[in-house]
Amino acid sequence: MKKTFAKTILGTVLLCTALGGGASLAEARTKLTPQQQLDKLLAGRVAGKPVSCISLLDSNNTQVIDKTAIVYGWGRTLYVNTPDDARSLDGDDILVTKITGSNQLCRLDTINLRDRTSHSFSGFVVLNDFVPYTRTGK
Repeated sequence: MKKTFAKTILGTVLLCTALGGGASLAEARTKLTPQQQLDKLLAGRVAGKPVSCISLLDSNNTQVIDKTAIVYGWGRTLYVNTPDDARSLDGDDILVTKITGSNQLCRLDTINLRDRTSHSFSGFVVLNDFVPYTRTGK
């Protein structure tokens, strides 16, 4: 009986391990590319005319799409900024923005990137124009 119980436990452990490994593989297969993440975020929205500055209120909610863009805003309109040097962008970094003289975030403003764990400098990006994407319909 002890051998049967041990085999059952071992079988259960192996099954859980296999299922856990299978879930990880499935997750890895469904991981979206940065461009796919951006497309999903902007689904149902229409691009507007680029603007050079946005209000700091619009920059309250920020999402970094790795090596692609910074998305500002929430609700009806999202503003997408695609810096020329976007390859430095990492969703795990902290964005450090210095605003001088206005309540706006503008083209050519510099965003310093800090590693979330060590807080060490990990790069910077210079902002381009912001493209507003507005929800269509109601």
